[in-house]
Amino acid sequence: MELHLHSHHFTHRMPDWRAAVWAGVVAGTAFLILGAFLMAVVTGQDPMVQPHMIAASILGRGALQSPESFSIGIVLVAFAVHFALAILFAVVLSLIIASFSFDSSFAMASIVGIVFGLVVYLLNFYGLTRLFPWFAEARNWATALTHLVFGVVAADLYMRWERREIQSSGADSDIMG
Repeated sequence: MELHLHSHHFTHRMPDWRAAVWAGVVAGTAFLILGAFLMAVVTGQDPMVQPHMIAASILGRGALQSPESFSIGIVLVAFAVHFALAILFAVVLSLIIASFSFDSSFAMASIVGIVFGLVVYLLNFYGLTRLFPWFAEARNWATALTHLVFGVVAADLYMRWERREIQSSGADSDIMG
C-alpha cells in the first residue's frame, strides 16, 4: 500500500498576473514599513540609510554620500527600484506557487513564501555584494526578517487574490473580493 501525499510536481498552470502584481505592491509596502521600524527603533540606524543604498544601485556610489540627509530624488529612485523589484519577486513567487500547486493550502503557500524570502535575502545581501559592496553593511537579522515577511505576505496575498479560472464571460471580478 502506497501513501500518496498531495503532489507538488511541475504543471503548466499560469499564475494570475494581476493578483501577483498587487501582492507585490502590498508586500513591498509591508516590507518598507517593517524595515523602517526595525532599522530606526531596533537597530538604531537612520531610516534614510537604506533608500540611499537602494538608489546607489542605479545612481552609483555618489548616492551613498550623506545618507542621513533627505533627498526627494534619492527617495523616488529608491521607491521605484524597490517596488519594481517587489513586483518582480512577487511575480516570480506566483509562478512558483502556480506551477507547482503550492496554493493547495495557506500553510504550504506560507512556507514557500518564507523560503522564497530567505532566498531573496541571500541573493541580495550575499550574491549581489560583488556588484554593490555596500549591501554587505545591511546584513543583519532585521533585514533578513523583513525579507521573510515579504515572502509570506506576497505568497498569502497572492493565494487569497488569485483567480484560478477566469470567467468565460470575459468579465473580470475584483481581486479584493
